[in-house]
Amino acid sequence: MTQVLAIHPVNPQQRLIRQVADCVRGGGLIVYPTDSAYALGCAVGNKAGMERISRLRQIDNKHNYTLVCRDLSEIATYARVDNAAYRLLKAHTPAPYTFILRATAEVPRLLQHPKRKTIGIRVPDHPVVAALLTELDAPLMSSSLLLPGEQEPLFDVDEIVARLRHQVDMVVDSGFCGLEATTVVDLEAGVPIILREGKGDPAPFR
Repeated sequence: MTQVLAIHPVNPQQRLIRQVADCVRGGGLIVYPTDSAYALGCAVGNKAGMERISRLRQIDNKHNYTLVCRDLSEIATYARVDNAAYRLLKAHTPAPYTFILRATAEVPRLLQHPKRKTIGIRVPDHPVVAALLTELDAPLMSSSLLLPGEQEPLFDVDEIVARLRHQVDMVVDSGFCGLEATTVVDLEAGVPIILREGKGDPAPFR
């Protein structure tokens, strides 16, 4: 049975945040709010959780998974960041962007792009995510809640629960948080390349 927790979007209740963190640490797959749309998340290294996301979204191993991080210092643990990339990340996080960077050895190989050895990195601007990442003291492995055949991520919690009941372990209900995917910017080559335009303003990377 999927558990639904109503967590305040601005002042998240710490006891509920702890419940979400316990679910993630226990190998659970969650739906949680971000600053662009709801997303799927599990612990880094949770192979079964990643496989569940792959089945739900019907994506293959060429998909760039995303690590949702607290801040720049955590990003540097999981991605190779040169000075130019650091300046861009510092200026544009937290925000609704996903940055593609070369993965470090800390990233499980299953999460890396099989040929490019890259990983998506994201720092959302949302109090619930910030509280959860602080409680976890680790990133989340994440993917947009964009189901097969859909043009936009799911945004209505009642619909999310109805469609994903028994397929995810927990849904964090923080109300409407958006229905746009992030803007994806590839920084791996040294020059920003916009791979997808979304909620984040693409202008700074043109």
